Amino acid sequence: MRLWHKDLIPYLPRQQLLAQWRECCCIARNIFHDGTPNHLLVNKVLEYPDEEFNTYANMVYEEMMRRCFSVNSERFLKWRKNRRLCYHTNIFKGWHNDKYLRQCLANLEEKYDCGGIPGADWELIKSVFRI
Repeated sequence: MRLWHKDLIPYLPRQQLLAQWRECCCIARNIFHDGTPNHLLVNKVLEYPDEEFNTYANMVYEEMMRRCFSVNSERFLKWRKNRRLCYHTNIFKGWHNDKYLRQCLANLEEKYDCGGIPGADWELIKSVFRI
């Protein structure tokens, strides 16, 4: 379980973006049912206003729509209807910082090294983030 750094969302390879959507749905469900996502890498989401997680999930959804991925929009729009969003991208301040971005980039590089990310996707990430 991980929420990729917010700045990576537009550049995540297909598999990572789709998995991130599933992750957002799982976190939302766990918070609703249990009050916590109960996972070391995402428990920090509880330290921030709900609007920030909702905004993050919306960013993932919007990126999937931009790429024309097939998503159950009806379910998401119903979920979003009752959620407040932040209207800025400075979410998860203190968590989604430069250090966390480097950690996420290292994780993506490891996935590339093991054949889990196509070369073109990794090259794009490298060029955008000047690795």
